[in-house]
Amino acid sequence: MLAVAAFLAGPSTAKAQFTSGAESGGFDPPLNSGPLNVLPTGQSGDAGFYTGFEFVMLTQTRAIGNQTIATRGFYDFGGTITGTPGAFIGDGNVALNPDLFGRRTWQPGFNLEIGYRFEDGTRVFANYLQLYDAHYYLGATSIPPYFDTRTDLANTFLSAPVFNFNSQFAGPTNKVNGVPSLDNTGVWNAASQMDMKFTQRYQQAQAGLRMPVLQSEYSRVYGAAGFQFSWFFERFFWRSMAQDVNGNADGNDAARYTNTLSQRMYGPFLGCGHEIFVANQFSVSLDLTGALLLAVQKQRAKYILEDQTSQTKWGREEFSLVPNANAAINLWWYPVEGVQMRVGYQAMTFYNTQYMRDPVGFNFGNIQPGYYTKYFRLLHGFNVGIGFFF
Repeated sequence: MLAVAAFLAGPSTAKAQFTSGAESGGFDPPLNSGPLNVLPTGQSGDAGFYTGFEFVMLTQTRAIGNQTIATRGFYDFGGTITGTPGAFIGDGNVALNPDLFGRRTWQPGFNLEIGYRFEDGTRVFANYLQLYDAHYYLGATSIPPYFDTRTDLANTFLSAPVFNFNSQFAGPTNKVNGVPSLDNTGVWNAASQMDMKFTQRYQQAQAGLRMPVLQSEYSRVYGAAGFQFSWFFERFFWRSMAQDVNGNADGNDAARYTNTLSQRMYGPFLGCGHEIFVANQFSVSLDLTGALLLAVQKQRAKYILEDQTSQTKWGREEFSLVPNANAAINLWWYPVEGVQMRVGYQAMTFYNTQYMRDPVGFNFGNIQPGYYTKYFRLLHGFNVGIGFFF
């Protein structure tokens, strides 16, 4: 509001530079001077501090496979019904699969930057980008699509092939009317309800140096270098609940499964940019950066009863090199000296990260989900922000 008021009172033709986030940003003071500014912002060519805030709206690759987790029907564990132990009863239609999550979602977030500019145009900066979590949900109950329950009602049950579990995860007795409890043992066999959720989070921080390379009255070229931290955090959650024929269940009759993949990446980055002034108070810029990051990849999986009386865990850590390349194009507006606004589009690409191709490990005693290489991962979207040079 102060910036708009100052602009209406006495606009100038001030010009500056603000680049942040994926394009290793910051601010420069304007190239020319204007009339007296009522805001406490810097004058052309002065050394000093700057700061900026930016709103971003990005979407990212949903890095999860298409593993079938649950189907409709149940296993005849003891063979009492079919005469064949382990035979499956029901149509086996897919009830839970990450492919059914639907379209990708957008993640709002923010980008903050602070820095100091020296008189020769060189500056040091630090910025932080945070996206709010993306959540995907899916659930299945005893009512199948189009009420296709079959005459034996087998399709009203949900089952997953979890094996090697202990007796505490056996679930309630008398789940299937007229069938001995041993023949449908397991919280995941003849269950009444299952739900799953996938969460994605991204954070990034940079600290570095930006240096002028070439500059004229209507354009400027600059380079940047520094250190970058990027973090992909992903978690898969799955809950299974089994009820007896009367619809009763307690904490021993529900189990939760979580799979967490955390990839923290560290390394140097290099970048360059070019800004061209296209009209009074307006300019267009293109920024390119690249980084080579060391990824510390932590893998964790766990089964646990809902009353937390029994659980099993599995974990592993791996390391890999992840190249990163980013691009951003922005339209700038300089309403008054020391104030700059921008709107633009940015894209961040990562190569050689990991993802959950098979998010569920069905071996209770040695879970080991299926993690595989994601050769290309993309985050992209729009940004709008404001910055001040003091």
